[in-house]
Amino acid sequence: MRLPTIALFSYGTLQQPEVQRATYGRLLDGEPDALIGYRLVALEISDPEVVRISGKAVHTIAKASGNPADRIAGMLFVLSEAELEATDAYEVDAYARVEAVLESGRTAWVYVSV
Repeated sequence: MRLPTIALFSYGTLQQPEVQRATYGRLLDGEPDALIGYRLVALEISDPEVVRISGKAVHTIAKASGNPADRIAGMLFVLSEAELEATDAYEVDAYARVEAVLESGRTAWVYVSV
């Protein structure tokens, strides 16, 4: 089994234990961090499986603001390649996976508005 080595920043439902168990089959350990230059906006979820897993019909999505004063707090997790693929399957089409430099200076994948 390959050890987890991929950094993923989460500001939303991927921090929920029930979502982690359903998506990865385990609970994740993480460290607090923040995404700079983005703000949160509401996103209605139409995928019934995502709503079932998260328990929420409205999620939030990070939208680039260009303002360095905008900050989204969240958690930095370390995943395997297979877990990153499982995350891609969980996130709906409104989200795009991009690499971003976090407040800590670390680079991580993050799902943002397309």
